[in-house]
Amino acid sequence: MDKFIVSARKYRPQNFSTVVGQAHITTTLKNAINNNQLAHAFLFCGPRGVGKTTCARILAKTINCENRTSEGEACNTCNSCVSFDAGTSMNIHELDAASNNSVDDIRTLVDQVRFAPQAGRYKVYIVDEVHMLSASAFNAFLKTLEEPPPYAIFILATTEKHKILPTILSRCQIFDFKRITTNDTIDHLQEICEKEHITAEKAALHVIAQKSEGCMRDSLSILDKIVSFTDGKLTYSNTLEHLNILDEDYYFKLLEYLHLQQLSEVLLLLDTILQKGFEADSFLEGFTEFVRNLLVSKDARAVSLLEVADDFKEKYLTWAQKTDMGWLLATLNILNEAGMGYKMARNKRLFTEMVLIKLSYLNQALELQQSGDGLIKKKRTDESKPVAFRALKISGIKNIKPPVAETQKTLSATASLIIEEPKQLSYKKEVAIAEEAKPLNVGSATMGSLKTIREKLAKQNNVPVFSSKPLTIEDLQVAWKQYVEILKQNQFHSSVTIFNMAELQIRDENSFSIFTANKMQQKFIEAERSGLIDHLMSFFNNRNITYQIIISEVEKEETSGDRTLNSKEKFQLMVEQFPNIKILKDRIRLELDY
Repeated sequence: MDKFIVSARKYRPQNFSTVVGQAHITTTLKNAINNNQLAHAFLFCGPRGVGKTTCARILAKTINCENRTSEGEACNTCNSCVSFDAGTSMNIHELDAASNNSVDDIRTLVDQVRFAPQAGRYKVYIVDEVHMLSASAFNAFLKTLEEPPPYAIFILATTEKHKILPTILSRCQIFDFKRITTNDTIDHLQEICEKEHITAEKAALHVIAQKSEGCMRDSLSILDKIVSFTDGKLTYSNTLEHLNILDEDYYFKLLEYLHLQQLSEVLLLLDTILQKGFEADSFLEGFTEFVRNLLVSKDARAVSLLEVADDFKEKYLTWAQKTDMGWLLATLNILNEAGMGYKMARNKRLFTEMVLIKLSYLNQALELQQSGDGLIKKKRTDESKPVAFRALKISGIKNIKPPVAETQKTLSATASLIIEEPKQLSYKKEVAIAEEAKPLNVGSATMGSLKTIREKLAKQNNVPVFSSKPLTIEDLQVAWKQYVEILKQNQFHSSVTIFNMAELQIRDENSFSIFTANKMQQKFIEAERSGLIDHLMSFFNNRNITYQIIISEVEKEETSGDRTLNSKEKFQLMVEQFPNIKILKDRIRLELDY
């Protein structure tokens, strides 16, 4: 039985033409080799699994090849290429800086540089994960890196360029590797599947490419794993199942339920997703990306920006035309806030359900109308109706235009009238009078007098007109006692005692002060504010009456003979009478806890 070799090693590129997705770098290196313009130090930087170490090995093999092709590729047949492929070449040295990052390791490397190659033209030193070198190791490497022997070439590889000292960067020719695109990854996976006789749907390979996020090594590892899981038959469904990825069909179903405001179906779909083992935050993130794709699909030219399978692009275009732009923007806003608030939520499922409830009734809660300035969002008010006002004829004013022409009528003057039951004025009924109001001068305009309105209304209803009583201390005491009786009837005995202890003082014609002894009495009186103010307004027939509570606590001075001494004062008094006590305390070093 042959030993299994993972695809990432088995199909590692052996020349520049087979490197995937890095044409800008391979072309530059081939031209530099053909024109004999090789730098003495290279720095390959970029994300993991995109071909940095692979390109370094291909460059090392190509520059020592004895029979290079016209395109600048290694022949793979000469002694140098064969020894390199077998791993026996003495001209190529690889150092893993992650485990060999000390000064001594770099000094050992520098010592090897002094010896010229026995065969071939160059000695190539590949230092992988070079950002892991210590600062002292970098400093020990500087001089050799700046002026190496003519036969030495250094190739440094790293995933974190920002951690490398600027003095190292300035001595290297830097090549930035980019993430491999989804289409390039799919094409490469299809070639491998054909060589390995694996049946794979393109949609399944697209899912693998998306999951790898531009890392070819990850995509090959995922491919090996799913091939073992499916016995060499990759389908879209079993790939999703193995990678534990939410199918976009779930999101299309959810979108349909949201448009139809079928809340029960939405919650059942969420329950199905959670039972499959998906986390609620992953679901929200996926739905956010889904809504973003719908927004992008509003313009058919932007469909190329979608990183989805070709089968779904047409579906996105169809649903994008059905979905309102305002709904998409509002949904993205809600999902963005949900993403920030999810970590703070104690009940994750309830939080997610509340987000979906908002989205279910989003069309009903918001009405988007198109205007000249763009989209305007306003709340729906189906049940409310505008209040009808009759126009008020105002004398002495000419050429007055309404504030909004043809859409809003001039509002009439209104007045509130208090009528008590059965035939007495009360504070609970307000009547608008406009036509028969007497004029009242306000600047240049004239308005109806409130007093005249009250008299007019009293005549129409055959009720007597009562004017407000003046606020005097005698009447206030009477009203105060009446309210105390109300408290007694309600069996608020504590409040009765507090109210009897309070002192009253008139401030002006509409307000008075209540003096209490302490904060406790203030709280008791404050608790009765609503009932007390209604009683006083009714008693004085005055809606403007107010009061304030003032604490007038007088602290009684305590004499030294009346109050109790504390422990420290007692000790000091004993020391004054018996000085030997203090001497004894000091000698035995006694510490007293007062």
